[in-house]
Amino acid sequence: MRRWGVDARGRSAWRRGWLPAALALLVGVLLAGHALLPNRIGRLGSLLETFLPWLGAAVPVLLLPALLRRSVAALLALALPATAWLGLFGAALLPGDGSGGGITVVQHNVSDTNPGPAGTAGALARVRADLVGMQELTAPALSAYAAVLGRDYPYRSVHGTVGLWSRHPLLDDRPLDIRPAGIGPDWNRGLRATARMPGGDVAVYVAHLPSVRFGLPDGFGTARRDESAGLLARAIDAEPLATVILLGDLNTTVHDRGLAPVRELLPSTAPAFPFSWPAALPVARIDQVMARSVTVADLWTLPATGSDHLPIAARLGR
Repeated sequence: MRRWGVDARGRSAWRRGWLPAALALLVGVLLAGHALLPNRIGRLGSLLETFLPWLGAAVPVLLLPALLRRSVAALLALALPATAWLGLFGAALLPGDGSGGGITVVQHNVSDTNPGPAGTAGALARVRADLVGMQELTAPALSAYAAVLGRDYPYRSVHGTVGLWSRHPLLDDRPLDIRPAGIGPDWNRGLRATARMPGGDVAVYVAHLPSVRFGLPDGFGTARRDESAGLLARAIDAEPLATVILLGDLNTTVHDRGLAPVRELLPSTAPAFPFSWPAALPVARIDQVMARSVTVADLWTLPATGSDHLPIAARLGR
């Protein structure tokens, strides 16, 4: 039976298992210092931050060889990624505090190839949210969404391929120009409206940032998405209302530096979990609810619809 002392080759528990120890330290450094990874080559920083929670999977994977090798060095090294991961994502493992409830919202990219828009609309309506934000609306499917949601949501704003349904009056609704350079005027994936809520007026933004593409020479191609995020941030920065809610398929996670301009203006958002995309096997949450002057107290996913995204719902409160 192998002992924690000297092994057959004369190595102590401190002198063996250096490979899992080194890998554990590397994972810990990436978790703790992800913001320091440069984005100049292939946008590697954004790529890492998109899938940052998954680095935590290295801890149980590396724990096995550490135990098999009876390596004290490897076990101690694993404390770094474990601590860093819990610092970043541990709060997401805790249940919602239940302090929300002032405003309930739903966000969903319904997919422009959704085969059952009426069923999707019914699933969203069952949440009985105050606001429902949607992306990838198509002209043929719009009547189905309007017919179902119109029963409980008498107010709506639709511009281009994004829409907002509300239980409360919507005022001053208008398209929001977040087009990256070189995109034609028929590309309209943003809107802004004032929702007259019982607690006061709220500025509601619905946005769909450009998709990310992999390929040469850009690697993780986020340039257009990041440019669109900057335009969205500029509009929010100029928003005169104190309370702002953003519902969007932002094609990025909350830790991605590409979202930093928006995140600085809308500091309240849910942690990385739960994941919303792709619906068949979610690996990241690129659908977001973000806010200013109210707190995103709880966020959860809804059952799959005919979309490649899962819907998300959130409770917001003061």
